[in-house]
Amino acid sequence: MTGLLVCAALGIEAWAVRRGLSPDVRVLRTGPGPRRAGRAAATLPPYDALAVVGFGGALDASLRPGEVFVADEVRFAGRVVPCPSAARLAAELARAGLPVRTGTLLTSGHVVVGAERRRLAAGGAHAVDMETGPLAAAASGHPLAAVRVIVDTPRASLFSPAMPCRVNLARRALHRIGPALLRWAADTGPPPARAVRSTLHKEVRP
Repeated sequence: MTGLLVCAALGIEAWAVRRGLSPDVRVLRTGPGPRRAGRAAATLPPYDALAVVGFGGALDASLRPGEVFVADEVRFAGRVVPCPSAARLAAELARAGLPVRTGTLLTSGHVVVGAERRRLAAGGAHAVDMETGPLAAAASGHPLAAVRVIVDTPRASLFSPAMPCRVNLARRALHRIGPALLRWAADTGPPPARAVRSTLHKEVRP
């Protein structure tokens, strides 16, 4: 057991990521928006590593729908929460064949479109969501992963007729991230989890 807790805002996100996880991993649906995420953050069950996953929007114009964005820091309400193991998780996702980018994730209290998207990008943020910030702030020294599959970009509007197709693309990507999350949690969790991981590596060597 890894002690991994996965949080997702929407039912479709929670269902999609659960498909790739072992049965002992808890997936918690927080509800959309920072207010609901904040309430969920105040009552999280015990965990060794926290992953916040779901759909997200691109601020960086080079990001494309379907790309998996792994935050190396999360900005919210004037705070910056680092995610020091982001590169390790990104490498696991890349080995699974997923298109991966890392960078700064901004949590907003509202949907970001148009000129505001460009302004936030100019400030150094690469992607945006509405839930990760409060949950990241509550992680308090635990390993933290923030993973968002891009569904809208500066060139691909949230309100486009093609949005259902992009959501389906993102859902398929979320199906595939579970094994990488499990490996990341085992590698970054407390010493007992890392010891189990090391033993597993030794057992499969010829």
